[in-house]
Amino acid sequence: MAVNLQKGQKVSLVKSNGKKLTKLMVGLGWDAAQAEGGFFKKLFSGKKDIDCDASVFICKNGKLVDNADIVYFGNLQHNSGAVKHMGDNLTGDGEGDDEQIFVDLDKIPSDYDKLVFVVNIYKAVDRNQHFGMIKNAFIRIVDSETNEELCRYNLSDNYDNMLAMVAGEVYKKNGEWKFNAIGNGTTDTGLAELSRRFM
Repeated sequence: MAVNLQKGQKVSLVKSNGKKLTKLMVGLGWDAAQAEGGFFKKLFSGKKDIDCDASVFICKNGKLVDNADIVYFGNLQHNSGAVKHMGDNLTGDGEGDDEQIFVDLDKIPSDYDKLVFVVNIYKAVDRNQHFGMIKNAFIRIVDSETNEELCRYNLSDNYDNMLAMVAGEVYKKNGEWKFNAIGNGTTDTGLAELSRRFM
């Protein structure tokens, strides 16, 4: 039974049998909110696809020190092999995860201690889109060896006018990996601007 997390809640990454979790999948999902019916729905029907991009910043001492440590749709795998992005979803259509990132904690080099999972809207300013137009957003942690969902955080705040989001982080404390549900919206216009927060 997955744990439903509250904002700011931290949990240790362990399997349901109590053993240490080493291989996990971070799933991120969202849906575009439907336009209201009638004339306006027809008027905007061609513009409603919202292209959200999930990325992960792999940090040393809590800081992002190299652009090569950003895993996203343009760099699908970290050079350590520990973090793999399964590719871009352009619309958020469909049930379940829209984007998935697989992490092998045992492969993460010892000088890295934090993975920050973020989502931004591609060309949000050009398209006049923001996270207030999105519903049912979530981040979840799955044991990738058993496909069991261990914890989920539903991103239910009001994100009107927010263009990006820091969804959650996996971090190491006293040699143990934990997950922190963050869910903070930002007005960063793209991945480069968002990444500077962590440098």
